[in-house]
Amino acid sequence: MNLENLSTDTLAQLVSVSSDIALVLSQEGVVEDVSVRKTELLALGCQAWIGKPWVQTTTSDSRAKVESMLKPGKASEELRWRQVNHPSPQGSDVPVQYAVISLGADGRLLALGRDMEAMALLQRRLIETQQSIERDYLRLRHVEAKFRTLFETSNEAVLVVDGSSYRVLDANANAQLFTKDSSKKLVGRDVYECFEPAAREDLQSLLRMAHATGRVEMCRARFAGASLDCSVSASVFRQESGPQFLVRLLAQDAVPALRAASPQNLFAQALEQSPDGFVLTDRAGRIQSANAEFLSMLGATALSQLFGQPLENWLLRGGVDWGVLQTNLRSQAMVKEFATELRQMAGSPMAVEISALSLAGDETFYAFYVRDVVRRRAQETPAATGMAGSIAELSHLVGRMPMKDIVGETIDMIEKMCIQSALELTGNNRASAAEMLGLSRQSLYVKLRRFGMVSESEPAILN
Repeated sequence: MNLENLSTDTLAQLVSVSSDIALVLSQEGVVEDVSVRKTELLALGCQAWIGKPWVQTTTSDSRAKVESMLKPGKASEELRWRQVNHPSPQGSDVPVQYAVISLGADGRLLALGRDMEAMALLQRRLIETQQSIERDYLRLRHVEAKFRTLFETSNEAVLVVDGSSYRVLDANANAQLFTKDSSKKLVGRDVYECFEPAAREDLQSLLRMAHATGRVEMCRARFAGASLDCSVSASVFRQESGPQFLVRLLAQDAVPALRAASPQNLFAQALEQSPDGFVLTDRAGRIQSANAEFLSMLGATALSQLFGQPLENWLLRGGVDWGVLQTNLRSQAMVKEFATELRQMAGSPMAVEISALSLAGDETFYAFYVRDVVRRRAQETPAATGMAGSIAELSHLVGRMPMKDIVGETIDMIEKMCIQSALELTGNNRASAAEMLGLSRQSLYVKLRRFGMVSESEPAILN
């Protein structure tokens, strides 16, 4: 390419277009002129480099590269680009890729630089992403190791079943013991083939119900080749491939016979198998124990999923409900039929009534009896027609949803009834009543005055 007639201005334009920064260097490597096209590089203070050796404008790890580029090379040698780091007043180094060419017989050099900050940022992000992925893989391997250890050492027989094909994906050693022929592996078989034909219909119903409700469902069935029935519980969980079932088997002889049990054991067994949920917490509300029905209500498969967690985490209104329950338990030692809703693991609410009592001893514990009222509420019919029947129905809904959803329009009579019910539920605690109704404290006080529920001389302070 013949560029002999190229003017100085044209050369300057070519240099500015082809590079982000250009340095004119003497034969000794001293900066004689600087041209910066990219504004981001102005933060380096490039104009102050004039009169300084180029090597002094770089970081210590880049000086060997600069000295190598300043050495005269052969004419036929291919132009090499080298990355050089410049210290920045902001603290971080700025990477620039340079190529050095000779300007003529006087020995002056031209260093053309490209800003590599964007590329360096991408490289840093790539490294951070790779490190994050490695950490996730390590955590996943640890979780898999824990799962496998618990799975294999469990005293129960456990099967993992695919929710679409109903094939057994995994089975622990205790599950394999249920089969008479140990050479007949459970993994890969249809789960229905693992049970006697007479029990398969009940098992199908069990799995369908567990999939539909998301709760732990139980039935009795007989494993293929076994002489006695076993208790079968199924719960559903989701993986990337779709829903899967965790099926647990408990042999009949593992369940203690009622006639051989002592009264204390009978009482404990009755509490464990109660049709109502039972949960025991410490004074701070952390769950210490719970029966199978309460686990089923939340969709939990084991007490370990709830142990040590605050009970308020599973109440739909959280701290509001817990504050009301705790206040009444401390003052009266007992609460009856407190209407609220539980938050299941799947995220859906469940209407319940809670009765509770305080157990005094070396330490204070709270016992909660939880009753599912969803079915009962569905069967309820209005006891009366007209306004009286409407009020009776609305009073059951107060505290279970915001007031604006109940009322639908601002009717003074309904607002007053809602406020009265909220005050009754909270033991006349106006701050909790305001939060339960979704009102500010000042708004509740204004309504109390409007309905004549406070005296005119009472100060505007809510307890």
